[in-house]
Amino acid sequence: MAKSILITGCSSGIGLDAAQGLRARGWRVFAACRKPDDCTRLREMGFESPLIDYERGETIASGLQEVLNATGGTLDALFNNGAYAVPGAVEDLPAGALRAIFEANVFGWHDLTRQVIPVMRAQGHGRIVNCSSVLGLVSAPWRGAYNATKFALEALTDTLRIEMRDTPLHVVLIEPGPIDTPFRANAALQFEKWIDWRKSARAAQYDARLRPRLYAETGGADRFELPPAAVTAKLLRALESPRPRPRYFVTTPTYAMAFLRRVLPVRALDWLLAKG
Repeated sequence: MAKSILITGCSSGIGLDAAQGLRARGWRVFAACRKPDDCTRLREMGFESPLIDYERGETIASGLQEVLNATGGTLDALFNNGAYAVPGAVEDLPAGALRAIFEANVFGWHDLTRQVIPVMRAQGHGRIVNCSSVLGLVSAPWRGAYNATKFALEALTDTLRIEMRDTPLHVVLIEPGPIDTPFRANAALQFEKWIDWRKSARAAQYDARLRPRLYAETGGADRFELPPAAVTAKLLRALESPRPRPRYFVTTPTYAMAFLRRVLPVRALDWLLAKG
């Protein structure tokens, strides 16, 4: 029988490419989305597509149950992927923005993971792969909310991996840098929702630095940007290697920042990150 995987955030970008790539590889893919219309579109593409919105706990339980009903109660792998950013200076981030992004990028992932672990324990195997970011390794300016969620995810995932050493479950992090997805366009919507930049002490910096980058055409703003297929390639290694690595880096910036944070003094790394 085909191995089964639940992938979240499949409406576009990394999640959609992963769903297509794993299906081509022979996996039975449950391609979850947080909006009903996206689930319908994925079903029209031939996927089984449960509704899972990390910010609505009832959909996490019902979506996973839909998967388990279809598989007879088993699940070989989970790829936590769906996430978003709220760009803005930390001093301008409302507490409500942080609560919302942590619900979507951390708490929902944790809830789904906890519900999957008993299934994998009972069947005697399983892979849990979390899509983190280079911004879970270093903190870039204007991205404080997203940085915070990814640092939290790194800590939870590392701890879970250590705790699962006495089980047949593998826990893996994937660390992408810039990937060509609608991520920036989605971030712009969150920026408009939460950040009153015109009243900020940094209004001139927003206008000169953040906003031009945020509203740049997708695909041209990052020199080292790769297509989502680059993440899918590392995901396949994480899922199919007999002994997967704890981390898989994607894109040159991730490799570079992982190295630089080990060798540079903190203030030197701060200077470099502030440049861009």
